[in-house]
Parts: sequence; structure tokens; C-alpha cells
Amino acid sequence: MGHVVAHSDSDQRATDIFERHRPMLQGVAYRMLGRVMDAEDVVQEAWIRWHGVDRDQVREPAAYLVRITTRLALDRLDQAQYRRETYVGPWLPDPLETDLLGEPVPDTAERITLAESVSVAVLVVLESLSPLERAVFVLREAFAYPYAEIAEILERSESAVRQLARRARAHVDEHRPRFDADPGERRELTERFLAATVNGDLQGLLAVLAPDARLVGDSGGKAKAPRRVLHSADKVARFLAAVGTNPLPDPTVLLREVNGAPGVVILSEGRPDSVFQLEVEDGLVRTVYIMRNPERLAHLTPLT
Repeated sequence: MGHVVAHSDSDQRATDIFERHRPMLQGVAYRMLGRVMDAEDVVQEAWIRWHGVDRDQVREPAAYLVRITTRLALDRLDQAQYRRETYVGPWLPDPLETDLLGEPVPDTAERITLAESVSVAVLVVLESLSPLERAVFVLREAFAYPYAEIAEILERSESAVRQLARRARAHVDEHRPRFDADPGERRELTERFLAATVNGDLQGLLAVLAPDARLVGDSGGKAKAPRRVLHSADKVARFLAAVGTNPLPDPTVLLREVNGAPGVVILSEGRPDSVFQLEVEDGLVRTVYIMRNPERLAHLTPLT
């Protein structure tokens, strides 16, 4: 992620303020856009705006920067919609090693809320919201912004923002999965899933998959992955077992925290090849997400 360089005392103060708020700005932009590079572009554009403004007239730098970032992200969502419509196969958000967001979260309950708001499953649901609903949901649910401040950011009335929030919350509650919150259990299940997949163990896979499990693969037509969602434990297990029996050249398998939960990052000859993320419910894998579009995995190179 890019950082800025200061050349004067005034620039240095501006840079210090911006860098202090960068993790939050990155978090807002990524949750709204679901793409790492787009989020970084938005944050960089926010820096340019911040650098050019009369900062003596800005009483609340954090509020100003979040307002700019949110509005820039809303502009980007219009462009993103066209890309989604022409995308080959299912679309999933870019995988993100959660620690890269750098969001300070001292409270356990708040940590769970932030992890859920950046999860693959929730980001997929957010795709079906209107841009304004998505902005309100991110600011309210992930960052606990008061309705009055959100109204100011979006230049809408507070009553309109409350209505957007109710609509967004009802939609997300209806469509998102019920998470198993115990991180230890999720990690253990991920490890069992990984071992069964690597070994091509069909029975081992069936033991960890829910009967109605599904697999969603995102390659953008640039790598091998199902272009339709696979349904049923049997179809998912057979696909994954076949993957395990056809290993990649010089593979490296890493267990990482991705999008707030245990994930599997697979490298081939030192380059990111695929990321597996699991949606877990009642101790079983409900959904397997596979991200294989090389253009959208390039930012994971530092994991090597």
C-alpha cells in the first residue's frame, strides 16, 4: 500500500494526520469496493485532495477524510458495476490478508463485528445493495458512525439515512450466513479441509462438508475454475479431490487469516495461484470460495 512523502513541516503534519487515519480509510474503501487496488487508488486520491485543501479550515480531519473517501468510492462503484456485468463467471471480492488493514480493534465484540464486515460472504451480499445502501451499511455497521455524521458525509437527510440503514440491514440479515464465531474451531476445520484437499481424500472432504455445500470459483476466465456454482457435497468433494490429485508446479500452501477468518493461500513457483476461503456453519463447511484470477491475487505477493 502506497505511503506519502512530506517535504516541509506543514506537509509533514498533513502526512502524519493522513497516515494516522489511513487504515480506517483503507477499510472503508475496501468494504465498499471489494477490490484492493481500487481501494488503494481511492485512498491515494483522498491524499491528493487532502494535500490540496486549506487544512486550517478543516476542524475534523478524520470526518473530512472519511467523507472524501466515501464519495470517491461511490464514484468508483459506478465503474465497478460495468466490470461486474462483463465479468466471466462468478465474481468474488479480492482476498485480503486482514492484518494489512491495520485497524486497531481492542474489544473482542468489536473485533468480531469488523471481521464479519470484511468477510467474503458479507462482501458478496453487499454487492446486491445500492451504492448508497452499501455506504451507509459500511459506515454504520463496521465503523459505528452516528446517523447524523453519515447524513453529512452523504449529503442526505438523517431520516433518509436511517431508512437506507434499515433497508440495508434487513437485506444483509436475510441473505448472509450465520457465522460460527469460534476462531479455533474454524481454524481446525480449515486445517482438516486443507489436508483432505491436498491428499485428494474424497471421504475426508465429505466429512467436513455440509450436505448442501456449494463451491463458488472466481477466475475471470483467466485460470481454471468452475464458471458455475457447484451444488451438493458430492460435487464439491469430487471437484476438490481432483484438484488435490493434480498438484501445481512447486506448490507452497499457507494457512493465513484472510478476510477476517482462516484461509488457504496456495503459491505456485513462488507466485499466488489461488486462495480458498470457507463459510462455516454448525461445524461444517457450507460454502467454499476459490479465488484464482491472477490479476486479483497479485497484491498477495508479499505473503511469500
